[in-house]
Amino acid sequence: MSQSADFSGQVRERGFPGLYDLAKIWNPSWFQGNRKRKNHFEGWYIKLVSSGGNHIWSFIPGVSLNNEDDHAFIQVINGKTGETWYFRFPVESFVFSRNDFHARIGDNEVSRSHIRLNLQSPEGHFHGEVFFTGQTPLKATLLRPGIMGWYRYAPFMECYHGVVSMDHHLHGQMQLNGQKVDFGNGKGYIEKDWGTSMPAAWIWMQSNHFGAANTSFMLSVANVPWMGKSFPGFLGFFLHKGKRHLFATYNGAKISRLENKGNLLYLTVKKNDLRIDIRGEQGATPPGKKENPGALKAPQQGQMNRVIHENLSANLHIAVKNKNGNLLFEGTGRHAGLEMIGDMASLRS
Repeated sequence: MSQSADFSGQVRERGFPGLYDLAKIWNPSWFQGNRKRKNHFEGWYIKLVSSGGNHIWSFIPGVSLNNEDDHAFIQVINGKTGETWYFRFPVESFVFSRNDFHARIGDNEVSRSHIRLNLQSPEGHFHGEVFFTGQTPLKATLLRPGIMGWYRYAPFMECYHGVVSMDHHLHGQMQLNGQKVDFGNGKGYIEKDWGTSMPAAWIWMQSNHFGAANTSFMLSVANVPWMGKSFPGFLGFFLHKGKRHLFATYNGAKISRLENKGNLLYLTVKKNDLRIDIRGEQGATPPGKKENPGALKAPQQGQMNRVIHENLSANLHIAVKNKNGNLLFEGTGRHAGLEMIGDMASLRS
């Protein structure tokens, strides 16, 4: 941990000063909660893919603050098999830095530069440390303090979303349920969610394995409650050759097609002179399993009592064109995350 980090934060400590709350808006990777806020969840999504893609794992450390079942947690998903694990901890075991993305849950630690695990139960054993280098963050501006744009300033959103690193390199090893995995020369991705509940319905897709260096894509479409009603909103990015293309409801982008046919999902996003055609395909089911998507716990009013399914072996084919129809990029993102949750019809404009 860097010497400049103040690692005294606990969810039960005294209220934070106003300047700290303002600083958190500009740094969505930091812990956004406080001791006074109930019905609050927060979790970081840390994806690790080994060189060659033989191992795909995601780890979700977080905290659930509510009146009935306060606790910290670390969720684990094996993207190849769909197996999942949920490790519970006392809420007091969750501590965090007050000036950086850095948190501990018991003897486990996560930051913008590494993840260290020491998880052990009869169901699963996970030990080791993996380091992140060459991170590609999303730069903040006054009108866009994060991927949510000006919606980040709204104090009553059901769920907030942050992108920590669109693409980075991995180094290190882990023992994952008895199997030694070397993540050297692998690739990683980090984002996070926080608020009271996940949306009633959403689509989420992500890959940074397109065969081209520093290329990454993410799209999230959700049913967004707003002033007693709801609307289908979306946000996302396409990173390629160092250029970040952002498309979202708040910057005038539109989804002109959203259609799902079995395991296939088709979307078209248009923004100014850019068009992105997307075809998502869920991964094949491994032999002996009824389904590949892993079952994860998701929050409702801060409580982790909802079950959703995520596929980490999907493929995302994208074609990016300019206003004249000229092809700027085309490729298939492998080892992709894909979630299709709830009523898809409610996500169509």
